[in-house]
Amino acid sequence: MKRLDVDYVDIYYCHRYDPETPLDETLRALDDLVGQGKVLYVGVSEWTAEQITEAVHLADEKLLDRIVVNQPQYSMLHRKIEDEVIPVSQKHGVGQVVWSPLAQGILTGKYKKGAKPPEGSRRAIGNKAMDTLYTEENLEKVEQLTKVANELGISTAQLAIAWILRQPNVASALVGASRPEQIEENAKASDITLTPETLEKIEDILR
Repeated sequence: MKRLDVDYVDIYYCHRYDPETPLDETLRALDDLVGQGKVLYVGVSEWTAEQITEAVHLADEKLLDRIVVNQPQYSMLHRKIEDEVIPVSQKHGVGQVVWSPLAQGILTGKYKKGAKPPEGSRRAIGNKAMDTLYTEENLEKVEQLTKVANELGISTAQLAIAWILRQPNVASALVGASRPEQIEENAKASDITLTPETLEKIEDILR
């Protein structure tokens, strides 16, 4: 905190579950930070529904500060949290601050089927994190999603972020950018409300 020149941290995350440390020790350490005023709220990242449930119940049992947020990967092309994590989180009052809502840039629409990745893009420089998402099937989906975005007069990225934010359990989305105008464009997605008809079109594409 001295290096950051702050008196406290708004949210302190446990980045990934630590199987080598007893959960009650982790929760006690987080509770100590809150009690000392160094941290306002505590959260976790990429925890499973079972791990979140255990943490909430243990915190209640030991009278420790509860986790209030989970930071998972979530996008149109990576929907793993919908089946279990979101329902469990809603039940226990845990929100989602999701990362990679644009699927490593794939949902911007800049990658095209049968074409080389744009020069300087993540794929062009060999970003391994994209390997599981960068498929012909997904590029086809993005092509169809771009048509939906065009009909609405918005960008593909704005459509993807608005779709993320339509989920009540999602409190925020972490979006990277290489230029200031990208941040401005992405932020406008928070003002976009997708109609049931549009959501149905999107679901048909993503199936």
